[in-house]
Amino acid sequence: MVSAGQASAADITACLITKTDTNPFYVKMKEGAQAKAKELGITLKAYAGKIDGDSESQVAAIESCIADGAKGILLTPSDTAGIVPTVKKAQDAGIVVIALDTPLDPIDAADATFATDNFVAGTLIGEWAKGTLGDNAKDARIAFLDIAPQEPTVGVLRDQGFMTGFGIDTKNVNVIGDEDDPRIVGHDVTAGTEEGGRTAMENLLQKDPGINLVYTINEPAAAGAYQSLKAVGRDKDVLIVSVDGGCPGVKNVAEGIIGATSQQYPMLMASLGIEAIKKFADSGEKPKPTEGKNFFDTGVSLVTDKPVPGVKSIDTKEGAAKCWG
Repeated sequence: MVSAGQASAADITACLITKTDTNPFYVKMKEGAQAKAKELGITLKAYAGKIDGDSESQVAAIESCIADGAKGILLTPSDTAGIVPTVKKAQDAGIVVIALDTPLDPIDAADATFATDNFVAGTLIGEWAKGTLGDNAKDARIAFLDIAPQEPTVGVLRDQGFMTGFGIDTKNVNVIGDEDDPRIVGHDVTAGTEEGGRTAMENLLQKDPGINLVYTINEPAAAGAYQSLKAVGRDKDVLIVSVDGGCPGVKNVAEGIIGATSQQYPMLMASLGIEAIKKFADSGEKPKPTEGKNFFDTGVSLVTDKPVPGVKSIDTKEGAAKCWG
């Protein structure tokens, strides 16, 4: 029997809206949401943009969730600022909106955010790259393969975290591209895809064929960068670092394609999000952030088979066991 003030799970509809339904990261996030929704008896409707950056499809999905009377929305926003008015419309309709992985801009436009500490994720791969290069770090030639201009929250945090870990003065830590460190060859955008990674890497190699360190926003972009490097015979002498920690990415670390990656936990983000929607439906209570942060930190681990002293990491065997749990 359902107690007073508590919603029957059968009456609860939740929505998951991801950037795409093809990126393995979001595939795992969807699996996590589906599993938890089934466990709790909640109806889950899943939506996605056609490509990373397709905010129009996400806006339309939110409108559909409002019309369906959803109790909660889990959202990985493509346009972190542009979608805020639509999010507000959902909240005004009594829907709790939880950002997953990518904070809204401003972050408090969502009722809660479940995410990796993306600055820490970037810092870890920056520290590892600096330690791996040793004395050669002072003469590094670095390519930055970012995501997209309209998605500053994740892109900036990882990028600037990497610089901080590597020992580059970020200037304004909230802005990409204002740095004056001579080791930076340049920045290009990838849309978080292999094709984008290939193109961005080709562009930056034209600018400086001597690039020897590549920061990538995620592992699909890293895979694309590797393909471009391999095409010009540079795949053995360029260090690639990334963020995601998905099963394909961990495999690429084990094979030496990627030197190190910071592992996120999207299935955990999604399952916690579904639990939070159920709690909100039952009691009206919204999730609270991790102490000392303005979001709920779902954790991050550096994955590499070439550990660096002073930089905590796990190997690819452990990374494969944990990938995207």
